[in-house]
Amino acid sequence: MKAVNISGPEEQAKPFLAVGRFQSYKTLFTTNRPFRRFWLAGVISQMGNWFNYIAIFVLLTKLTGSGGAVSWFLIAKFIPTTFLGPAAGVVADRFSRKTIMIISDLLRIFIVLGFLFVRRPEHVWLVYILALVQESIWTFYDPARQASVPNLCSPEELLLANSLSGATWSIMLAFGAALGGFVTHLFGWQTAIIIDASTFLFSTLLLLRLELVHLPPEKKEFPTWHDLTGITALREGFKYIAQHKEVATLLLVKSGWALSGGILVLLTVFGEQVFSTGGQGGKSGILYSVRGIGAALGPILAWHYLGETRRAMYRSISFSFFILSGAYILFSQAPTLLWAIPCVLAGHIGGSIQWVFSTTLLQQIVPDQFRGRVFAAEMTLLTLILSLSTYFTGLGLDRGVDPRLLTMRLALIFLLPGIFWVTYSWVNKKDLGKL
Repeated sequence: MKAVNISGPEEQAKPFLAVGRFQSYKTLFTTNRPFRRFWLAGVISQMGNWFNYIAIFVLLTKLTGSGGAVSWFLIAKFIPTTFLGPAAGVVADRFSRKTIMIISDLLRIFIVLGFLFVRRPEHVWLVYILALVQESIWTFYDPARQASVPNLCSPEELLLANSLSGATWSIMLAFGAALGGFVTHLFGWQTAIIIDASTFLFSTLLLLRLELVHLPPEKKEFPTWHDLTGITALREGFKYIAQHKEVATLLLVKSGWALSGGILVLLTVFGEQVFSTGGQGGKSGILYSVRGIGAALGPILAWHYLGETRRAMYRSISFSFFILSGAYILFSQAPTLLWAIPCVLAGHIGGSIQWVFSTTLLQQIVPDQFRGRVFAAEMTLLTLILSLSTYFTGLGLDRGVDPRLLTMRLALIFLLPGIFWVTYSWVNKKDLGKL
């Protein structure tokens, strides 16, 4: 682990880690070479992931012309986290995280190249299998990566590193989706797939030279089957949640968004079928890129205009559902891509407020010894509901329901958790006022 700065009072007084200052990020990259290498590896692989998304959206549209096919692809992406997430956390705590990340990257090179064998409609089943395997590998990669950050940063650098990681995801979504759509449109989906595979190779090369110490677990005995599969962790997490009303309520924030998660399918359908005929990835890439920009702006705008206190974050979560609903009601009626762009931007400003603020509030109120299990329970619930929403959205598309009508219905569903949150905030306003 990088040593904590223990220099004199004058050095301690430096505004070294002010999150809002560009100089802080420059200093972090300059002084912490291992984190710089670690961060760059993540940037490269994240950008490749969005190349993969856009390329597969185009491939499925070409071979099937079905929104349901896109739904099954996304479900294959969501399901592994539902079942493997808790076990992946146990593995990340017991084995070398650097080794886990390198093996994951190497395996994903071959998995991603497997998409190149999908050439005819009868091969579409292979897309779902490959997506399922690829995301299963990512499910083990991600907790190992997240858990490595404290091993690379001093305590005083940690907040800055996490802030940078969140911003990086949004920027890579915006940039990677746009560039992936551009490459797919000009050079074909196969080129985007090859680029995605190469990003995992570059990430591996960076990680190989990363100085990351493995700290073995304190307990020497091998975990039981229940421990390894995460059943014990989940059971204890749900018990804690059941005993704490505020925690249970906060867990419903992301799941409330997931009720209408089929919106992600419709972004592709609008880009490839509604706003174009026989799309080549360009317009869906633009919509996903705008989604990333909105995700980056949401928390910043909410913190600036509504405040940074816990009470302000509760208020922002309540507003965000209505922002989402209104934005996608307008999106459902957008006549052109140009009209749709500000709607998607506004919608994901609202969505990112929910994600970031609910995470922040849980981090503040849940004790450290329960935090991992609470987040495992949250992700399990989220991906389960998101998979169901995606499935029913695809089913509606396959049965001929107008994509605009489906979008309108999903937009109205956002009002349900919004009304719940307004009611909850009003009923508990005295308690929230103490926060």
